[in-house]
Amino acid sequence: MSFSEAQFTEAVNKINQGLDSLSVKIGEVPQAANAAMNHWYIPDFVKDAIKWCAEKICELANWIWDKIKEVMKGVAAPVLFFKYAFDWQDIRGVANGVTGQLKPEAMPAVNSWTGSAATAYKAVIKPQGDAAGKIATISDKTATALTVCAAAGLAFYVAIGVILVKFIAAMVAAIAAFGSAVFSWAGAAIVVEEAGVNSGLIWAAIAALTAALGAQASQMVALHGEAVDASFFPGGKWPDPTTGAYSDGTVTDGDADWSLNK
Repeated sequence: MSFSEAQFTEAVNKINQGLDSLSVKIGEVPQAANAAMNHWYIPDFVKDAIKWCAEKICELANWIWDKIKEVMKGVAAPVLFFKYAFDWQDIRGVANGVTGQLKPEAMPAVNSWTGSAATAYKAVIKPQGDAAGKIATISDKTATALTVCAAAGLAFYVAIGVILVKFIAAMVAAIAAFGSAVFSWAGAAIVVEEAGVNSGLIWAAIAALTAALGAQASQMVALHGEAVDASFFPGGKWPDPTTGAYSDGTVTDGDADWSLNK
């Protein structure tokens, strides 16, 4: 799944709305249970059973609510990953532009300038272009890693939204089942089953997200290797763009270190 900021925003909004709806449904369970028990013909042991069912339903629903609320703490990360990926691609574009400008064929002076100074000039140009190219490579790999992480986050929160919708439907069915004391057990069974299935789905979604980000960890190691590679940055610094060979530009000392082609 690729990342879409609009799709992600929609998924997050649905989750937030779903959490609000689930909170309302949790509050409706005791009301439905009390309505089911509020009959003269309902024996005490049945009332106790209805009350127990209602408590368990609320307990399970609150557990689901808490878990989803917990995973929502990192909801800003996918959007930030995507925005940072854009920033890194901008850096890549600038670096590639520098690389293109420093190509020998793009520099007219290379074809009209000869001598030791010209040779020295040509010698320092290539390291500049190579260093800029290295920055472009690092930027591209960083942007790719961030984009993949953003897409994994989107898939995760979409899955959470689907789980929440399913559980709310189970809560609605459970509340309806309290309309008859006979079927209150059925309502509890519905919620217990959905809680078990959905808690498993939540953990599966977390596991899938962890696996996706784990794969990215290996890419981050490779990216770190690119970043610390000093072959294009001697001594950890940008290649020296100057050379002492430029200093002798005189044509009156008898050796004519440089000259223009005619």
